[in-house]
Amino acid sequence: MLPEQNTRSNKTTKVISLIIFLFITFSLYFFRLFSMQIINGETYRSQSKKISSQVKSIPAQRGEIFDRNAVLPMVINTESFAVEVIPGEIPNGKYDTVAARLANYLGISKEAIDKKIPKSVRNSYNKIQVKTNVPFSVISNIAENKYDLPGVSWVSKPVRNYLHTGSLSHIVGYVGDINKDEMTVLYNKGYNKNSIIGKTGIEKQYDSLLQGKSGSEMLTVDVHGRIISDTPIVVAPQMGKNLVLTIDSDIQKLVEEALGNRVGAAVVLKPATGEVLAMVSYPYYDSNIFNSDDSANQYAKLLNDTSKPLINRAVQLSYPPASTFKIVMSAAMLQEKAFPSNKKIECKGELLYGGRVFHCHVHSGHGYLDLKNALAQSCDVYYWTIGRDYLGIEKIASYAKEFGLGKSSQIDLPSQVAGLVPTAEWKEKKYHEKWVGGDTMSCSIGQGFMEATPLQLANMIAMVSNEGKIYKPHLLKEVRDPVTNEVIETYKPSILTESTINNEVWKELQEALRYTVTDGTPQYPMHNKRVQIACKTGTAEVDGYKDSWHSWLVAYAPYDAPPEDRVCVATIVEACNVWEWWAPYATNIIIQGIFANQTYSEAIKELGFEYLTKSRARME
Repeated sequence: MLPEQNTRSNKTTKVISLIIFLFITFSLYFFRLFSMQIINGETYRSQSKKISSQVKSIPAQRGEIFDRNAVLPMVINTESFAVEVIPGEIPNGKYDTVAARLANYLGISKEAIDKKIPKSVRNSYNKIQVKTNVPFSVISNIAENKYDLPGVSWVSKPVRNYLHTGSLSHIVGYVGDINKDEMTVLYNKGYNKNSIIGKTGIEKQYDSLLQGKSGSEMLTVDVHGRIISDTPIVVAPQMGKNLVLTIDSDIQKLVEEALGNRVGAAVVLKPATGEVLAMVSYPYYDSNIFNSDDSANQYAKLLNDTSKPLINRAVQLSYPPASTFKIVMSAAMLQEKAFPSNKKIECKGELLYGGRVFHCHVHSGHGYLDLKNALAQSCDVYYWTIGRDYLGIEKIASYAKEFGLGKSSQIDLPSQVAGLVPTAEWKEKKYHEKWVGGDTMSCSIGQGFMEATPLQLANMIAMVSNEGKIYKPHLLKEVRDPVTNEVIETYKPSILTESTINNEVWKELQEALRYTVTDGTPQYPMHNKRVQIACKTGTAEVDGYKDSWHSWLVAYAPYDAPPEDRVCVATIVEACNVWEWWAPYATNIIIQGIFANQTYSEAIKELGFEYLTKSRARME
């Protein structure tokens, strides 16, 4: 080939190579653009928005909580602040100085701030919350010295203020920061890592209503998170709904004072609707301690307290119902026609069975008793005989469940126990032992394995008052709009349990319970000139306590009024207290106060119980 032709061929090859190279380059570039804009366009657009804008959540204020009169709130939101730091806005080499100054204003150690802002995030432009529940006076000091505190800002963060603490703590509950476990369950329901949620009581039960809807503030920022626009887009938060409870604050205070500083519980409810007018459990705690920076230590102290102040004894502890259970036994005997109510059984003070002597609480014996007098005198021998020889454990258990025992009361609280109604099958599974006649005898007087909560026994006496119906006990009365106060929703009573027992049985049982007050064991402590009361006492034996027992009383009043005008009361004073047989006295004080419209002091004065409170004061 000639030199001239060779040169021309080389040039052609180079041109072709260049064209191929350019084609491949532009093809790759085009494919990359196509991929970014078409295939992965949505992903990049989303990332672009994250880079170009910063959305800050504005927490909504929780709804307020009122008692049944809906006039003055029991729980409100108090203005408070949270202090935040943007570490990236602190000049180089100035972090330690700024952190020390801020710690001084906040009354905390610099180490506490260092823990919130470790070295790994000190170049970040994301806000870090270093302290909550900061009062306005501290914020004022920080604002006055803002020049010396670069990167420091604050935001309004209202805290829950419980205006009425004491016994209401178990009902209302308290709030706290959401934890990881809660976040796992609630992440898809509008909650985030900064959410404040209900931990116990009504605060937890109706958290979704109280929460409200968070607002937002959108700011334009650069890739490092620095704000580059001073005009935010704000969506205002919506306050949570207000709740009106069934609780009557005056009755709650009356019950609290009637129980006093005795470990125990008392429940007052309207039998015709299931509304809980009062629920007291002692000891209690102050819900406001969970607003403090020392809340973790305060909680640990409560948790380790042997008197268990965090437990709502009205629904979270079950006890042997003792002789109050004789109400169920009487109803079962009458309905089953197991034994004539006018036929008498002799009580000699003891009953020999299975090589064991069972002693009645009157060791000398009651003599011959029919049903009415056996119930009034709370004769154990009578009910041991009825339970062992005429009913049997299966029928006893069946009627106990018909009265709502051994199953959830379904009250609108997040935690409650079901108690226990034992059977032969249950004992076989639990202990791998056969049921014996002695077990039946123990259950016949509400001892042995039998257990019930104070609320369940309030329901039990409510069934007698209602002649066969128990309405689901509830604490929520109404849901209201926080702005207009308009009623959005009203709780409608619903039946929890309906009995198959005949009306004639209820009439006879009601008369027997009234006779118990006029001629039975509690005739003195339950004597009341203002109100006719029907009731039954109970004295539960407890292992480990000598000469002391759980003191029970269940009652409804007025006896001569229709169910819609009555209240039911169940009171227990635990065996750990000095023995006073106080449950009957406390119950009478409660009923006197309600129907005579009297305070605790006025009620004990009219009932003649002042000397009892004075003698207790001397003992203490």
